[in-house]
Amino acid sequence: QVQLVESGGDSVQPGGSLRLSCFGTEFSLSYYTIAWFRQSPGKVRREGVACITTIGDPQTTAADSVKGRFTIYRDTQKNVVYLQMNALEPEDPAVYYCATSSWLECPPVSETVTVWGKGTSVTVSS
Repeated sequence: QVQLVESGGDSVQPGGSLRLSCFGTEFSLSYYTIAWFRQSPGKVRREGVACITTIGDPQTTAADSVKGRFTIYRDTQKNVVYLQMNALEPEDPAVYYCATSSWLECPPVSETVTVWGKGTSVTVSS
């Protein structure tokens, strides 16, 4: 069964950094567009944070709220997609989800996602 598994969530101080990982089981992430979404406390909708297209000539996008601070990239040998988060702000705490589908495009829209990971929690507090 195709699954996405996230890891790397933690509690950090403002200005700190984290790297989230998204692993694929039973399939190669290289052939799929992969996105990171986040769901902030008290919000229903999941916000698209960053996205990377398939290998060959991968393109990336990032939401305006994280542009210049968050970077998405792949390690094809390890079958993982990372989200490097720097300069974390009090507005960044959320559950972060890795997601994909056969027709996912960047920037990502949650309604087009068919495979979600279970999420990893990020907290920013002093």
